Amino acid sequence: MESVLAAWQVATLGGIVSWIMISSCLNVTQKLRSLLQPWVTHYVIIGTPFILQIQKYQHKFLDSLFSGLSCVVSVPFYTGFLPLVFWSGHVKLARHMTLLMAFCDYLGNTIKDTVSAPRPSCPPVRRVTATKDEKENALEYGLPSSHTLNTVCLAGYLLHYVLSYSQNNYAVTQFAGVALLCLLVGLIAVGRIYLGMHSLVDIIAGLALGLAVLAFWLTVHEYVDNFIISGHNVLSFWSALSFLLLFAYPTPELPTPSFEFHTAFNGVTLGIVAGVHLTYYQFHHEAAPLIFSPQLSIPAFVGRILVGMPTILLVKFCSKALAKWIVPVISNTLGIPIKSTSYIPMLNAPVKGKESDKIKQSSYAQKLFFFSGQDIFDVDTGIRFLQYAGLAWSVVDLAPSVFAHLRL
Repeated sequence: MESVLAAWQVATLGGIVSWIMISSCLNVTQKLRSLLQPWVTHYVIIGTPFILQIQKYQHKFLDSLFSGLSCVVSVPFYTGFLPLVFWSGHVKLARHMTLLMAFCDYLGNTIKDTVSAPRPSCPPVRRVTATKDEKENALEYGLPSSHTLNTVCLAGYLLHYVLSYSQNNYAVTQFAGVALLCLLVGLIAVGRIYLGMHSLVDIIAGLALGLAVLAFWLTVHEYVDNFIISGHNVLSFWSALSFLLLFAYPTPELPTPSFEFHTAFNGVTLGIVAGVHLTYYQFHHEAAPLIFSPQLSIPAFVGRILVGMPTILLVKFCSKALAKWIVPVISNTLGIPIKSTSYIPMLNAPVKGKESDKIKQSSYAQKLFFFSGQDIFDVDTGIRFLQYAGLAWSVVDLAPSVFAHLRL
């Protein structure tokens, strides 16, 4: 059995390496973009009148409503919400939603940067960016709508978990749950168009992709969970997988924040997998105390939040500081020329504008595997990856250890 598992792991990693090599040699990203981008752009342009028709109902209440809903289903919200789910005792739900979120984030952003299709033109479309997160989202490409994709997958999986956990087989309850899910997805979809962030084609793509990903995840999630809990070579395999996924990411037509978002969630996934694998029988087993039970009362849960949040924020700060020291040292030891666009100002190299961002997002794979002409590496990717891996590890390992010590 172990040999079969090892063969599967080697085949997976080997397949990713092969894809990186083939796609780079054959310029697969550029060829796919040349086929898909004109088609999507056409539908974005002809969909502008539909957006303007919806925006005729402009009102401050609708601005606040749809902006608020966008924040509730955004990546930063889930990043802050998922630790609370872990600490509430619903550890299986938390780890599955984290892995599913990372999968959606990687797949959605990969398609965005591969197609590099524009968002609706502003003007004539009115774009509402009420938060810093929305302003960063506006810098990304349009198709598919990440908010729609994430809402379908995460809300859909949450509904599946609730119905399975409660073992509720009543058709009325199931229908009510599905109806609420459809209402939420519908509001998010309409809101993304009303706010001027997406065209109808982006929403349809996000909805279709979300349904496909949710169906796939419900098929494989138990196998993934069993592997993380009791599999062999979990840490080495997932570390290699995370490393290769940084290289497998496509280079967009113009620089976007999508690669940075992927790097962060890639690190989060590694930290969660490592922490759960190492401490499953201590903190993450099926008999873990649940909120509202005598073993985990409301005051104890509040105590976990008050202790846990400062703990993980401290670890995030320390991880970032440690990574800023370690990554340059390793790079210099290996003789790799490096630069930093934001984290280490003294490493700034005289590389300007778009070329700098292209190096940041593409030269890793090219340099390591194909010895391209790029000779400067941006260490920000490695620093961000380690920073968020440390943060996630603290959520599932360090913080629960502190809770146990304090009897929370």
